[in-house]
Amino acid sequence: MPFKEISAGGVVYRIQDGRLQVQLITDRYGKISFPKGKREPGETVEQTALREILEETGIVGRIDKLIDIIAYTYHHPKLGNVDKEVHYYLVEWQSGALRPQLEEIRSVSWYEPQEAWRQQLKAGYDNNDFILEKALQMLGVEPKS
Repeated sequence: MPFKEISAGGVVYRIQDGRLQVQLITDRYGKISFPKGKREPGETVEQTALREILEETGIVGRIDKLIDIIAYTYHHPKLGNVDKEVHYYLVEWQSGALRPQLEEIRSVSWYEPQEAWRQQLKAGYDNNDFILEKALQMLGVEPKS
């Protein structure tokens, strides 16, 4: 039976001066992504998502709803094959200012929705395309390539 690992994170958004903005991070590999991390013992998946967002970006959020779950298998040198699930939530900004956790990520910024989409297509992970697309659609935005 393969080892199972659960991570959670989210696409964080806010309304600033009447305009929708979406948060993206640049990870330690220089790729555009979303804050996420591994579930700790005793946490719900939702608690993991909110904790990771706070730790990585300095933002306190509130979960709106689940966007989707990405599932894949990867090979770990000690554990062998690991079944990984990443739960992504649509998360509304509640408080806090952007403060990247530099041990984990390079930077974090707010983007207008179409600019976030362009950044994702240009420098993001392919399996995150549909997560951001779905998040934007949930927010009433149709991404344009």
